[in-house]
Amino acid sequence: MTPHSLIAGERDVQKRLDHFLQEQLPEYSRSRLQSWVKDGHVAVDGVPAKVSTLLRGGQRVDVQPANLTPLKAMPEDLPVEVLYEDAAVLAINKPAGMIVHAGAGNHDGTLVNRLVHRFQEDLSHVGGDLRPGIVHRLDKDTSGVILVARTDAAHQSLAAQFSGRTVSKTYLALVRGKVRDETGRVTKPISRDPVRRTRMTCGVATGREALTEYRVLQRFEKFTYLEVRIGTGRTHQIRVHLQSLGHPVAGDVVYGSAKQPDAPRMFLHAWRIEFDSPAADERVLVEAPLPRDLADWLTGL
Repeated sequence: MTPHSLIAGERDVQKRLDHFLQEQLPEYSRSRLQSWVKDGHVAVDGVPAKVSTLLRGGQRVDVQPANLTPLKAMPEDLPVEVLYEDAAVLAINKPAGMIVHAGAGNHDGTLVNRLVHRFQEDLSHVGGDLRPGIVHRLDKDTSGVILVARTDAAHQSLAAQFSGRTVSKTYLALVRGKVRDETGRVTKPISRDPVRRTRMTCGVATGREALTEYRVLQRFEKFTYLEVRIGTGRTHQIRVHLQSLGHPVAGDVVYGSAKQPDAPRMFLHAWRIEFDSPAADERVLVEAPLPRDLADWLTGL
């Protein structure tokens, strides 16, 4: 791989090294760039640096790319709740706090690790050895139903359904404040936040189209309980769209209040999903009940 020699400009002052590299070398994944830094393949003014190094401007950043050992999901004998199963598709009830597949700094306890142990080779390989069976994702702190493909043909069928927007996805969300209208629709484009790269935003002119619809299920003094349907599957879509209305999801420390969380955890649950199963040859509706911790907290309101 070709070495890179970069210069940090005035706009890069106080910018983290990994954020700078991600902007300058978009052809590489964030996890790969971070791995190079941690393995000593990135130097700032000739000195090996850390991922969190803050740039001063005018510095030379040298990157010596290195091939990474291909990642593979490792089986772990941990519980996994199956809500629906046929020859082509699994529907799993993912608890909050569980990562779907391994990423930068997260390799253990993932949903994929559990699936590989329980179903072994009975998962699609379209997504590679790191993401067998995974067609779509849920955020780490979002609970609820997620589909897993058991065969390559099923993976391609589900991917086409997601792309064609024929998969129906319904969430339950508790948001801060009093939502004015009984029903509503948000169509603001979503893009990555140019300043805080771990966040998404709909506050810039450009972005990918996104559609979120909601209806009020119940009102409380300081919160509103919503049923939310999404027509697209952008990263953090529901959280970003609801926050843009002035009603962040309760307990969301990224898009809500980081100092004083107002719920035991983020109150966002993937409740229902409806799709066409290649094996069942019919429309399938799967529902994941609201988890006990959220149900109890809701009752307490």
